[in-house]
Amino acid sequence: MASPVRFTRFGDFYPYYLSEHQHATCRQLHFAGSSLVLVVVLLAITYSNALLLGLLPVIGYGFAWVGHFFFEKNRPATFRYPLYSLWGDWVMFKDILIGRVSLKGQAYDTAPGLKG
Repeated sequence: MASPVRFTRFGDFYPYYLSEHQHATCRQLHFAGSSLVLVVVLLAITYSNALLLGLLPVIGYGFAWVGHFFFEKNRPATFRYPLYSLWGDWVMFKDILIGRVSLKGQAYDTAPGLKG
């Protein structure tokens, strides 16, 4: 059995990350979870309530894992690449906002090199 690829650069990891996020609903759930994480951070700051920060992993991972287990039907990359996956979540969030990555699924991505 071949050993799994170990990424040493995020630039090499990101196309793999996107290939694990092809289903539109999975991407939408990631985007919703990341958006809610930002809202909770703002609420925690606004109301000086650090306890709200305890919700961040539940919100962030909860939405993402539902997308992976029920729609993408794969194992989240965070289990093998926790830091790159966290970074990938926010890069994908930014790429969705600027139109490089589509919430409609991988076939609609516009940036060169992002289509599996």
